[in-house]
Amino acid sequence: MVNEPDEARPDSEDEGEGGPVKSFLEHLEDLRWTLIKSASAVAVGMVFCLIAANNLVSILKRPLDKASINLPGKNERTLTLQLGTNHLGTFRLGTNSLGDLDLRTNHVTFQLKTVQSGTNQLVALVEDTTSVPEVHSPVQLLNLSPAGGFFVAFQVAFYGGLILASPFILYFVGQFVLPALKLKEKRYVMRGLAIGSVLFFIGVSFCYFFLLPMVLGLSVKYSEWLGFSATQWRAEEYIGFVCKFMLGMGLGFEQPLIILMLVKIGILNATQLKKFRPYMVVINLVLGAVLTTPEILTQLTMFFPLQLLYEISILIASYWERQEKKREAQLEQS
Repeated sequence: MVNEPDEARPDSEDEGEGGPVKSFLEHLEDLRWTLIKSASAVAVGMVFCLIAANNLVSILKRPLDKASINLPGKNERTLTLQLGTNHLGTFRLGTNSLGDLDLRTNHVTFQLKTVQSGTNQLVALVEDTTSVPEVHSPVQLLNLSPAGGFFVAFQVAFYGGLILASPFILYFVGQFVLPALKLKEKRYVMRGLAIGSVLFFIGVSFCYFFLLPMVLGLSVKYSEWLGFSATQWRAEEYIGFVCKFMLGMGLGFEQPLIILMLVKIGILNATQLKKFRPYMVVINLVLGAVLTTPEILTQLTMFFPLQLLYEISILIASYWERQEKKREAQLEQS
């Protein structure tokens, strides 16, 4: 009786690997092609992001504009002059009146228009009540080197390319890993990928819409408290900080998924997680210090969500253990 070679004898999904057994060199070849396809997907994503770099930069600048509600200048009285659709300038006023004219609000827009007075044409100020003046952040992003714009575009393209290519990278990695897993393990991995994607999106959104405006506002206020001007920032440093902060927050929100997967496969339990709590406090504080500005209030804004997620993981692990004990008790009674 001739035995079939190992490569042609797939194991049952319930008993072993889901695919054919391969040699070490064949696994290396599969890994090489996985890396090549993943790198190609990132490169294509970077090209698309380079083409739309100006739009992506505008999106990344919005938290800075939203931070104007926390920055000095919100309650200052301003007068905006426009000529048609052209913006002539914004001027700060000491009072809510311009001569005998009561401006009523802190921010008012006037249009410069020509009016006919007999045979003469005069320039008049006409209040524009149809538009609401935009209040931008007083912080300006500057490019202070000839290559600064290229560095900014590369940063935006790199991080944007990673995000665009992430579904394809997960697919390629899945093609490499899933054939070696059992049916039950495949279900866990697929659920983990779905839940992990949602958690990552929630973390990035939480950072973009809530944390970033607050962090940027606190940064400016802290600089002014120290006696420094905070009205001009380097564009490449701002873009790099924003991208790393959002990426770090998205990865930080993956913490419950990783912990609960380790609990599910029996490596950790609720008792161990409770003992590890002091170490996680230190780890989350370090993450807050590395991924945010070196200022305690900003670091705490990142620390508290991450620590809360860890506490939620402990509660879920404890609930699973109680359910498992109930099932074991019912089996013993039966």
